[in-house]
Amino acid sequence: MASTSESGIVRISSKHTVDETVERLRGILQAKGVMLFAVVDHSGEAAKVGLPMPPTKLLIFGNPKAGTPLMLASPSIALDLPLKILVAEDAGGGTFISYNSPEYLRDRHHLPQELRANIAVVETLANAAAS
Repeated sequence: MASTSESGIVRISSKHTVDETVERLRGILQAKGVMLFAVVDHSGEAAKVGLPMPPTKLLIFGNPKAGTPLMLASPSIALDLPLKILVAEDAGGGTFISYNSPEYLRDRHHLPQELRANIAVVETLANAAAS
């Protein structure tokens, strides 16, 4: 079940491991023609310097056709674009997907309601990867 905190972060449970969830996201992004700009492997980088960290990966993705109208309407949204999804393992071994709520981003950057769909894709992607 999704939960949104006051900070605007939505957190949902994934039925898959971190690596499986990341691969599912990669496949969904590719199928939808969304550009995957980077995967930041926070836990892998921590391991390189001898620090233990549960599997934690950040996917950075977007589509200029959707993002450009957002930045034209409110240039400050460029601080939060491209969109991001964090996939991480918690202390109990569960996998969670976190992302900024589209409503939070819309309100934070004073975007018109009609542009919400341009950032709402993050919900669809997260839910598809989690199931």
